Amino acid sequence: MEHKYPIEVCFTPALYHLYNNSENTVVIVDVLRATSSICAAIAAGAKKILPVATIEQAREVKKQGYTLAAERDGKVLDFADFGNSPDLFTPERVKDKVIAYSTTNGTQAIEMAADAKQILIGSFINLSAVTDFLINNPTPVLFLCSGWKNKFNLEDTLCVGAIAQKLLESGKYQTVCDSTYAAIDLWDMSKSDLMKYLEKASHRHRLKTMVDEQIIKYCHTIDLVNVLPAYKNGFIEKI
Repeated sequence: MEHKYPIEVCFTPALYHLYNNSENTVVIVDVLRATSSICAAIAAGAKKILPVATIEQAREVKKQGYTLAAERDGKVLDFADFGNSPDLFTPERVKDKVIAYSTTNGTQAIEMAADAKQILIGSFINLSAVTDFLINNPTPVLFLCSGWKNKFNLEDTLCVGAIAQKLLESGKYQTVCDSTYAAIDLWDMSKSDLMKYLEKASHRHRLKTMVDEQIIKYCHTIDLVNVLPAYKNGFIEKI
């Protein structure tokens, strides 16, 4: 019988301690907006991304001379160079630069998983890049949904469900956690009209007064970029 690799889904960082395994490839997903923006930045030519977990660390790296993209609760920090939407990571702004980056949820999730064997950055906009890599390089996989302040959210779970479904269909993976099936079932329910389903998502409504609807749609569009960012030795860069 062909060996199959396990898939697990952690719905929020608050549950990560239940899944932590140094042999895992951890796929960080923060659709609105950290992992979408990281993929956009790498696609726009950013050399590396320096993820920064806290506001204090963000202030420090800004003093060190880094270009800083940073937000909390969806709002740009007053000392940052710019904020957290993928459209802000233009080639003119980021090409060939190392960009420091700090967000409410995503960068904390990256720091939390720092001891994993491998950390990949996943989103709808690079879904096939993530899927193809994992199918061609099978490994135990844990999807870590960044959620919202340690609470469950829909958009990350739907994205994870879309990727996990493709991995199971490849025949190289099997689920060892009911949360994987839950994510896939939610994806199956939503995929025929994703934006309509996302009217249920609290973070979509939280961002409505801060972010243009086109940015929300961008973050939920599959395969806009063909990049796979990975975190290693403190930085995120393209594999």
